[in-house]
Amino acid sequence: MNYLIKNAQTIFQDSKLNSSTNANDIRISQGVITEIGTQLLPNTSQNERLINAKGCVVYPGFVNTHHHLAQSVLKGVPEGLNQDLGQWLAAVPYRFWPKIPPRLMYLSAKLGIYELIRSGATSCADHHYLYHANSSAEVEAALWQAASDMGIRFTLCRGGATQVGKHKGMSRLNLQPESIEQCLERMQDSLKHHDPSPLSMSRLCVAPTSLIHSASKHDLITLAQFARSNGLKLHSHLLEVEFDQQQALKNHQMSAIDYAHSCDWLGADVWFAHLVKADRQAIELLAQTNTGMSHCPTSNCRLGSGIAPAYAMDKAGINVSIGVDGSASSESGSMLQELNLAWLLQRAQHGAANVPLEQVVHWGTRNGAHSLGLKTGRLELGYAADLVIYDIEELRIASVHDQRLAPILCGEPTQVKYSFINGVPVIDKGLFTRFDPQELAAELKQEMRTFLATIE
Repeated sequence: MNYLIKNAQTIFQDSKLNSSTNANDIRISQGVITEIGTQLLPNTSQNERLINAKGCVVYPGFVNTHHHLAQSVLKGVPEGLNQDLGQWLAAVPYRFWPKIPPRLMYLSAKLGIYELIRSGATSCADHHYLYHANSSAEVEAALWQAASDMGIRFTLCRGGATQVGKHKGMSRLNLQPESIEQCLERMQDSLKHHDPSPLSMSRLCVAPTSLIHSASKHDLITLAQFARSNGLKLHSHLLEVEFDQQQALKNHQMSAIDYAHSCDWLGADVWFAHLVKADRQAIELLAQTNTGMSHCPTSNCRLGSGIAPAYAMDKAGINVSIGVDGSASSESGSMLQELNLAWLLQRAQHGAANVPLEQVVHWGTRNGAHSLGLKTGRLELGYAADLVIYDIEELRIASVHDQRLAPILCGEPTQVKYSFINGVPVIDKGLFTRFDPQELAAELKQEMRTFLATIE
């Protein structure tokens, strides 16, 4: 079905930010935006449904460039509530992740995707690292299936480790890591899910869990070669805490960013999560090589890691995007929270005049799409019809003077009236079209009871 969105209060368009013209209608045909204007007339020759967006603002769908969907069932684990990254890794994800069965992985992914969609996201890059020598292919398959069933635009950032590394907790698992041969063979099979087109709904990305800790230099170079020979993007964690720098200096006699460079892990096809501890030299090299970053402010605050220099990176020309990170350290799972917090934290450091809210919206939309290589993140002709219609007549935001920015200014909770992904409504009049949230909650509770019984 094609759609004509009419009577929006305002539309967040890059090309119109400084224009007196305020378009309020959008036509969607065959999954893309084909017309934007005022007083558009219905096309009687097509099967076109009319969507009344009166009292609403239309946004590009947010693009989440770093998530861990497996952690959606690890929220608020008591042992990790007051721990920093190293201790938290041992107490929460490393304690549970090797034991998550395929069915629970599927439900966990659906929960994480639900949280993203209800907060305005339409694309998700999931950094999935549940791999070891004897891991089951069914766990990864559960992610592809959940993304398809939920209708989200999905990139699987294929993590894993070919060496145990020095992170606390990992060495206690007594798991045999994948060999590089196993990793490559399994990724070769995963390529069947990869669609390289700009409007792709399904992509694969090469993403060793940690650039510093989870693979040797030889293996990192091999993984980079595999990625580039297959036209895949590259992603990993880097400089989330000072430990990365310490280990790079100790084991490789160079800084973490220089080590990444020496392994062929910088470039326009690479983006890193966190980069909280990136110094001036790192920022300069990232900018020179057009390497991107995913800013995850909630998780970085939750774990006490610090505040990433996102503003300085943006000013240097680095493509800054936004990531929710895993819900075990970012329990809201909300892109709206990430954008609101990113805006506030950067302003607290650099002043109100230096960090306009529109800039942060771009981090969460067009910049994220750029990192993933997708033609989305903008409300422009020919772009994917990934868009979100927020109800701005809802009581708590109805009095906002700049209605165009109301959802980000006020943050959660905000009411999504409609959400379109690839031209298909996944939220319609406030209701999810692909699943019943209450049924998912009931099944998750049952599955979690069974799972926790095996852990204890």
